[in-house]
Amino acid sequence: QRLVKEAYADDDLRAHVWLTPANSINLGALLPQSFFYFLTASLGPLEAGRHEAGSGGPVIAVPSGNFGNLTAGLIAKRIGLPVGHFVAATNVNDAVPEYLRSGCYTPRPPVRTVANAMDVGAPSNLERMQFLYGGSVDALRRDVTGFAYDDPRIVAEIGRVYREHGYLLDPHGAIAWLALNADLVAHPAAHGVFVATAHPAKFPEVVEPAIGQPVPLPPVLAEAITRPRHAVSMDVDYPTLAAFLRQ
Repeated sequence: QRLVKEAYADDDLRAHVWLTPANSINLGALLPQSFFYFLTASLGPLEAGRHEAGSGGPVIAVPSGNFGNLTAGLIAKRIGLPVGHFVAATNVNDAVPEYLRSGCYTPRPPVRTVANAMDVGAPSNLERMQFLYGGSVDALRRDVTGFAYDDPRIVAEIGRVYREHGYLLDPHGAIAWLALNADLVAHPAAHGVFVATAHPAKFPEVVEPAIGQPVPLPPVLAEAITRPRHAVSMDVDYPTLAAFLRQ
């Protein structure tokens, strides 16, 4: 992410190269996501729960790495989404939950976990979240609570949920499920939903040992992994990246 941001700040490079990142550094990735939340809040059980509890809407737990998806939810709330509360669910890369607890933001190098899409130590979308709330952590806390979980807890929960409910979680969805249940303890009248990241079959090295059996690949994914992969190895420094982009 540091290298991508450096490229965006390089006016000379941008005069010669059109750059469009696919991840949530790009605000254009967040705007379509914001509408998923309106669809979610309109689901029958959540609509019914909102009226039964007399609340402003469901609690939504979002697995968070670079915090783009959660930021999209906060944008949706700003434009009228009927949501009661958001839960920022992370792995041990917990800079944002710690910020929500202490008011101090301490970015750090990422730690590798079983939920690798969330291995971000300095999420770029925190600045957008802060902007939406005028830089006030107290205002942000009114809409967002943070929870973090380590690998053993994540893997154990995948196995437990599969055995008890027959539902197969991916590692990122498992974190959101854990965080949702933790938040609902404090709001027993609320209804909630958790967001997942990808099909569990993308994480066989984590999911299969947790449930004790193989996870069949969906046909589209099975076909995709047979295609040739194209990758270029390079040093992790900006001049190398800039030279590659100029080519």
